[in-house]
Amino acid sequence: MRVLFTSPAGTGHFTPLTPFVDACTARGDEVLAVVPPPLAQLLTERGMPFRTGAAPDPAATAAIRDRLPHASREEAAVLVNRELFGRLNTEAMLPALEEACRDWQPDLVLHDPCEYASAVVAERLGIPHAQVATSPARIEAYSLDLAAPVLACYEPQLVDRLKATPYLTRFPASLDPSPYAATRRFRDTPRPATAPAALPNEWRTDDRPLVYVTFGTVSGGMPAGAAACRTAVEALSGLPVHVLLSGGRATDLSDLGPLPDNVHVEEWVPGPDALAAASVVVCHGGSGTTYGALAAGTPLVVMPLFADQPANARLVEDSGAGLAVFPTGGPADTMGLPGPADVPRLRAAVETLLAEPSYREAAGRIATEMRTGPTVHETLAALTADAGANLWG
Repeated sequence: MRVLFTSPAGTGHFTPLTPFVDACTARGDEVLAVVPPPLAQLLTERGMPFRTGAAPDPAATAAIRDRLPHASREEAAVLVNRELFGRLNTEAMLPALEEACRDWQPDLVLHDPCEYASAVVAERLGIPHAQVATSPARIEAYSLDLAAPVLACYEPQLVDRLKATPYLTRFPASLDPSPYAATRRFRDTPRPATAPAALPNEWRTDDRPLVYVTFGTVSGGMPAGAAACRTAVEALSGLPVHVLLSGGRATDLSDLGPLPDNVHVEEWVPGPDALAAASVVVCHGGSGTTYGALAAGTPLVVMPLFADQPANARLVEDSGAGLAVFPTGGPADTMGLPGPADVPRLRAAVETLLAEPSYREAAGRIATEMRTGPTVHETLAALTADAGANLWG
């Protein structure tokens, strides 16, 4: 069987697909990824066959990102989901995906829910396709509805089709009730967690709790991401904890200035190890980090910056597995930039999670639920059997 994988730029978008890439490879399927240029390095490192499509016009994407900190939350959602994912990304990736589907002729397309160009092509050519969730289902459905006016220009029934085709998610039902009719939940196969190699040796024999801080791979090159890193360092510098901060490859770490003794900064840290080793995770609420922390049973402090992050922050807080700290560096109805006013609020949230065991207990209950259900291999087998039998299309 030939299986095509595709996602928007950003490691957090492609990573949820990787268990299915590995499962396909293990059973002898041919795999191919078609991705935007920023993902080329990731796939080269994985040794996966891939083709690159085009990137949107940099000026157009920069104009969107520059508006996000000053936009209302509703306007920011439209900018990201309709204009960036729906319009610019789809327009850029459509030629490469059409070419790949016509000459490589996949039997199945698995794509990130916000990667719409592959769904457009699959619908036109009659190729079975399914979505592998990045975010909680109600957030993805909301994003799809926002993109609908643009997507209708490509295929009038595309939104309805996306709501009806298989939707594969790692998030458990208690945390994430799904509006998608064909939702299939699966569990990742956990790997043994080890202490992050990036930890200084002297920390390994110290019993102070570890706070892992990450604001993702995309936000690092944006003003909001840099401001969040500075705010977190200042907030945690006076606490009796070790702080491991993963700045991201796009972050200029020199902007952080002299670091406190309890803070260690790395450009990149393997997420599963850090998430499992930490007593608290401080993040922006990107779905990859949110899922990974909950799967490890680690409570979170979420400081959302844009996109689906505010909704993820509320999801975490409502579940009892953490706290949300919304930045106050802008007008009340905007996301704003993290800044000095947020330092004591972030510090207090971390102190609360360290002192109150109920947050770790709630995260542990979610982690237990995440370990139930079909494996990736079982989910893939059922999915491809249905595709081969043309049970959806």
